[in-house]
Amino acid sequence: MSLSKRTICLDLGNSLYKAALFVDGIQHDQYVLERNRTEALTALIDKTKPDSSILASVTDHPEEWETFLQSVTKFHKLSHSSILNFKPEINKPETIGADRIALIAGAMVQKPGTNVLVISLGTCITYNFLHQTGVFTGGSISPGMEMRFRAMHEQTSGLPEVKLNPEQLGWAVPLIGYDTVTAIQSGVVNGMVAEMDGLIERYSKKFEGPDIILTGGLSPYFAGLLKNRIFADSNLLFKGLYALSQLNCK
Repeated sequence: MSLSKRTICLDLGNSLYKAALFVDGIQHDQYVLERNRTEALTALIDKTKPDSSILASVTDHPEEWETFLQSVTKFHKLSHSSILNFKPEINKPETIGADRIALIAGAMVQKPGTNVLVISLGTCITYNFLHQTGVFTGGSISPGMEMRFRAMHEQTSGLPEVKLNPEQLGWAVPLIGYDTVTAIQSGVVNGMVAEMDGLIERYSKKFEGPDIILTGGLSPYFAGLLKNRIFADSNLLFKGLYALSQLNCK
């Protein structure tokens, strides 16, 4: 009987450090790691015992993490120079974030031969377009939900700091705010919905299709607010990382 092949995929984002374990190509557990603590990484590796690992980072992280992963696994750090399952055709490909590379790789796995717009809801909202020919042509980036709340508080002298529990999305955010707090909540959430719906319509007019994939931590909550038909997949980035690990962790 052959041994199972285990791969750990690491997504080091601006807000969270996350990881997912794949066993023989099937995603199993997910983990949140304490930022910049090597002990957290070594504990994860001891627990999951992966054969290979892949790391996508958009933030500063300890260099010893890469050294450690390289010493105990077949390791790859994702970048624009990695072997990809799609073709990037943008200016300065070295500026593409590793998270966006992984998202497009995931879309290529999920929707091959299809025009796909991937919308990722994280610290920022990224819009990433994959042409049906397998070419990544670019997209756009705008502020995420928490960034919008924080900016209104920090850039004004009178607006309070407002937060929103994700479980409230879809039922407790009014269209017409009845006080300052609900007015800010309405502006942020309904503004994000209008932005996404508007860009989806513009992409749909320009390209045949496209299929829309909504991903990121807030995707389950915003999926029900958008008027356009979408596919919500909160694990798309990890699926892309795993696909790229198979190409690069030799």
